Amino acid sequence: MAGPFSSRLQGDVAAFTAALRTLVNNPQFSDVMFVVGQEQQKVFAHRCVLACRCQAFLGMLSQAPVGNQDSSSSIPPQGPFILGNVQPEVFLAVIEFLYTNSVTLNSHIALEVLTSSVEYGLQDLCKLCVKFIKDTLSVEQVCEALQAAVTYGQVDLQQHCLAFIEGCTAAVVRTQGFRELSDVVLAWVLRSDRLAVDELDLVQAVREWAHVSSAVLERPVPEVAALPVRELRLPLLAPSELVTLESYNQQDLLIPVENIAAAWRAHALRKGSGMPTRLCRPRRGTRPRDHHRHLEPHTK
Repeated sequence: MAGPFSSRLQGDVAAFTAALRTLVNNPQFSDVMFVVGQEQQKVFAHRCVLACRCQAFLGMLSQAPVGNQDSSSSIPPQGPFILGNVQPEVFLAVIEFLYTNSVTLNSHIALEVLTSSVEYGLQDLCKLCVKFIKDTLSVEQVCEALQAAVTYGQVDLQQHCLAFIEGCTAAVVRTQGFRELSDVVLAWVLRSDRLAVDELDLVQAVREWAHVSSAVLERPVPEVAALPVRELRLPLLAPSELVTLESYNQQDLLIPVENIAAAWRAHALRKGSGMPTRLCRPRRGTRPRDHHRHLEPHTK
């Protein structure tokens, strides 16, 4: 005799999601409360939902109350839990995802929600944030997005941001986000052959970045700029431009003297011999100069 046949059938997902969304930050039947952000906004939740959806919350909600020495106690902590370093809007987006498996994002919170998704180990939320950021990337936000992508190991987003920067470099280097890049990330960007900006403008952008970083980190300009400066392609500059560069350099010592000397040597010898190949290769946005033809054999 054949055994009973079984099958899992799916009801209306949209109706189910909508019903769960009504429980987001709803004090009715809630059994845990968070106090979020500098605003100390109260956010209500249901521990069973948080615990089954997120290991980080499971650990938080399972910890014994402070001062309770009985590790065998089955009484869960009641809160409130203080979360002072996250914006309420960001935390509510995380809660919405845990309840509905969907999230409402905007350009003001997307990067912070990405940060929270990494902190809470929510890979699916992280993917949604990355997709939103890629779809809404702007000149003003691309550098901040790139920095976050590198910080959280989002290689796909990192490459997407670089391609965006390559397409509108001249505008990007004038943004506040560019000036806030780390030295490692900036050096990585400067290795690209496809930056759509002339080298002279790029040198000036790096100088402005270095002065901001020097003030923020309270370290000398040459020290904070050591990594990015290695990627500046000084042999591409004309002699008159190198003279001006030397004049500016006397004021802040941004560029090591030996780097400038190597660029002069390339002019004197009419070739880039002895220079790293990448430093003699014009970028996509480099303005042509007469002496570039002497560097061409070394840019292949």
